[in-house]
Amino acid sequence: MSDLNTGAQPPVVATDSPRSLFARRVLAICAGVVFLCFAFLGTWQIYRLQWKIDLIARVEQRVHAPANAAPDQRFWPGVNVANDEYRHVQVSGQLLSEQTSYVQASTVLGSGYWMLTPLRQSDGSIVLINRGFVPAQNKTTSAAQPQLQTKQEVSVTGLLRMPEPGGGFLRKNDAAADRWYSRDVAAIAKKHSLSPVAPYFIDADAADSQPDAGYKSLLSNEAQAPVGGLTVISFHNNHLVYALTWYALALMVAGGYYLLVREDRRRLSRTQHHSENGRHQDVRQD
Repeated sequence: MSDLNTGAQPPVVATDSPRSLFARRVLAICAGVVFLCFAFLGTWQIYRLQWKIDLIARVEQRVHAPANAAPDQRFWPGVNVANDEYRHVQVSGQLLSEQTSYVQASTVLGSGYWMLTPLRQSDGSIVLINRGFVPAQNKTTSAAQPQLQTKQEVSVTGLLRMPEPGGGFLRKNDAAADRWYSRDVAAIAKKHSLSPVAPYFIDADAADSQPDAGYKSLLSNEAQAPVGGLTVISFHNNHLVYALTWYALALMVAGGYYLLVREDRRRLSRTQHHSENGRHQDVRQD
């Protein structure tokens, strides 16, 4: 019984002791790595923003520049998106109207088709010309006509565009059925046994989108003519939003780590306080 009445107090145990040195170092390394990754991604988006601004400026300059000769066979291997897409170009030759293909399209004029006709140049090479938009009801009418192939040479100006292989969204091109959802130059050329074909097509300007003489004579009215000049030039430019998002995440990581460090300091302070109180109690008991 005497042992139970000595007045000794149970030791104070801190339930919120600070993290170990190893744990703090692991947290610091992880937080640092994540912070640097987010900061890098934000900076990368800033560079992408500048690249996109420069690209838009270059494209605007190309579109409004005077038309120059389209790249011929010698330069086909070097044609690419960065240096050539949306260039204002000009080609001359014979339109092969009987080998026209229709590609499904949705434009400001509604749903219908792009009318792609091969143009054979004087050197024998072929360039696909997107002569413009044809409403769905007119495509059926024009396709049913025995299209003529005129011998007249025409000159076409327009914007150089890169191929769209494969098909559209969730829809693949069906060459066997002559059903097209994208302007796939290689597949259309293969379908019509065309060679050699330029690795690009040309969106005809509005002034150059009227039918050739042979085809125009078959139309009942001018409304059935393809409407050119409908190229949509639009670039998504959300890089600033992305950059701010990554930087915000980096700051959140830094803020979260700061809160953890501050909480550890508070825990350490409370633990030291409890320890000092325990020593004082032992002194008084002695």
